Amino acid sequence: MRTYENPVLAGFHPDPSVCRVGEDYYLVCSSFEYFPGIPVFHSRDLVHWRRIGNVLDRPGQLPLPPEVPASGGIYAPTIRHHDGRFHVITTNVGAGGNFLVTSERPEGPWSDPVWIDLPGIDPDLAWDDDGTCWVALAGVGVARIDPATGKVLEGPVPVWSGSGKRDPEGPHLYRIGDWWYLLVAEGGTARGHSVSIARARTPLGPYEPAPDNPVLSHSGSREPVQCTGHADLVQAADGTWWMVLLGTRPRGFFPEFHVLGRETFLAPVEWVDGWPRVGPVRERHPAPAAWHPVAADPARDDFDGTTLAPYWISPHGRPDGSWSLTERPGRLTLTATGDSLDRPGHTFVGRRQQHHDCRASVRLDPGAGRAGLSVRMDEAHHYDLEVAGGTARVIARIGPVRQCVAEHPVPPGPVTLGVDIRTTDVRPPTAVRPGDETTGVRAGGPDTLAFWVGDADEAPGEGRDGGTDTGEGRDGRTDGGVRLAELDGRYLSTEVAGGFTGRVIGMYVTEGQAAFDWFAYEARG
Repeated sequence: MRTYENPVLAGFHPDPSVCRVGEDYYLVCSSFEYFPGIPVFHSRDLVHWRRIGNVLDRPGQLPLPPEVPASGGIYAPTIRHHDGRFHVITTNVGAGGNFLVTSERPEGPWSDPVWIDLPGIDPDLAWDDDGTCWVALAGVGVARIDPATGKVLEGPVPVWSGSGKRDPEGPHLYRIGDWWYLLVAEGGTARGHSVSIARARTPLGPYEPAPDNPVLSHSGSREPVQCTGHADLVQAADGTWWMVLLGTRPRGFFPEFHVLGRETFLAPVEWVDGWPRVGPVRERHPAPAAWHPVAADPARDDFDGTTLAPYWISPHGRPDGSWSLTERPGRLTLTATGDSLDRPGHTFVGRRQQHHDCRASVRLDPGAGRAGLSVRMDEAHHYDLEVAGGTARVIARIGPVRQCVAEHPVPPGPVTLGVDIRTTDVRPPTAVRPGDETTGVRAGGPDTLAFWVGDADEAPGEGRDGGTDTGEGRDGRTDGGVRLAELDGRYLSTEVAGGFTGRVIGMYVTEGQAAFDWFAYEARG
């Protein structure tokens, strides 16, 4: 029997919402303070997803001023297809509230926002047979709106507060047969996260809760997937039912740490006595009948095009003049807009970390600027490898502390920078391996981040002699060059930094201008 592996969208891809059009599936996720906002994915089998664009790819659609904090911005979008158009409804927390955009094609272009004067977050969309449009909101309330103008015609009316757990949110309203079903997340988005459901004969209730709520929860379990919740249901083309949901994969010693953010998982659904039955969510499941693999993104971006690939994201925006692919063709040229990664307004272009064990590397020509490679959670939690004035430095920002932990001279001109991220043993922090007395405390964390500099234009996974990664050798040299520092990954985790996002690895400039010849990212075994 063919199986698939979870998560189906690895890395920081939370709050998934999905819709089907014929035999095609489209999925969107939260993007919070990053621009462009709301990634859009396409699949033919619910397992293999290809990113086809972003819903909010124009600054006018997505105001994210500096006062929007980390993990503010775009929360919990819902995607639906109705009357020949795609609709996405969401909340811009801290910069406008709830709004709706539409498009004839999922790739876009998407319309400018239609703002909706409704309180709360996590709006959902559903249509009745007569064309009436309903919005469900965290809480849980239901309102009737005009989707063309955003005018609220009725409500919001409180209809159900969930099964009694905290924070009923992420509602989705469905017409299935003769019933309206209301699916909600409960218990908060951490380890108590769960999924509950109720049904009624009309969108405004009264709602009857499922007898076995929550219908899904990994709370208190030893399952490797935790924080399961914020789900959406979809019926496949063959009539089977599936659920997409967020979850996390914690690593390390107690309390365990998740560093990739909340990811998108897929689980089969059975209907029993009129109620969905799902779970537990495994890392491997029997696959849907359809099977349509897609090509992976290239491991290396040589910046040879005229537009950035849709997976590149930037915190709070990417203003004109801060980046260019044409100023030096074949290079990504970045210009500083702020002098520190510790405050909003800096120039940063990155991509999500999607594997626990991976390598990211860049070829940088710093010129007279200050630029480098950063692994980022937010402005107060990031590790940076930067080059300026002939010196490469590793800088750790952990909460209120900012410290240079290593430095190394580099010659003028282009230099290769890299970080190797590797999971560590799950052992108490007091366990020290022989010969590792000074660093054994790292064993309690989820992973380590080893930063290195090189002097060759090395392809991913190759050393100077074309060999493969062999780790650190004499004089601190690795296949990637000279290792400068190895840092504990727990400080770049949600459990330490807080918030709703995961790690993003990217290129930055905080002084002058610099050019990046290529950026490479690859999973490591």
